[in-house]
Amino acid sequence: MKTTIIVGALFALAGCGSAPPVPDWKMNAQSSLQRATDAYLEGKDAIEKNEFARARSEIGATGKVDLVIRAELIRCALRTAALTFEPCAGFEALRTDATAADIAYAAYLAGQARPGDAALLPEPQRAVLAAGSDQAAAAAAQAIGDPLSRLVAAGALFKANRATPELLAMAVETASNQGWRRSLLAWLNVQALRAEQAGAADEAARVRRRMALVSRPKGD
Repeated sequence: MKTTIIVGALFALAGCGSAPPVPDWKMNAQSSLQRATDAYLEGKDAIEKNEFARARSEIGATGKVDLVIRAELIRCALRTAALTFEPCAGFEALRTDATAADIAYAAYLAGQARPGDAALLPEPQRAVLAAGSDQAAAAAAQAIGDPLSRLVAAGALFKANRATPELLAMAVETASNQGWRRSLLAWLNVQALRAEQAGAADEAARVRRRMALVSRPKGD
């Protein structure tokens, strides 16, 4: 799975061809962070934990707090994309040294951002936060080209209680097309719960059959 756009947007480690050779720590951290990202979306917790620890260690060796904060925000963004409701503990431990943009993005991932902070967000997310209605926000999320950034936007809207049926369908399709098992199961579960609440038993059953198909077999 290619998730390099969101990693690159928040964690600018890559060098360009005409620049001096890229230090080993940058290449190692970028590779580990990419593997951690893919593993989390695919539901491989042990791999994600180990790879993120390696990336964090490589970055930490430089003493660059801003890059450590960005790495932690990437980790938080992945959890938003998978509808995982838990504190962004890694970022909170570093909040004192965070920039206004870092703080705004953390709030956005938690569904607590203010529309006036849109300009502080990564470019793909700005129109989503600035949208004046839930329908417009869903359309802005749909327009994001990168699948992971799109799914992060959907998760942020869900946490802000702004998720329309169209947004849910888009999130399910995005996760399905990428084969991101963890995110797909989370979004399908929301669809099933909403169908049950609406009394649409047949639809809820259909979605739960799909969830059973997606669920990782024992021993996988």
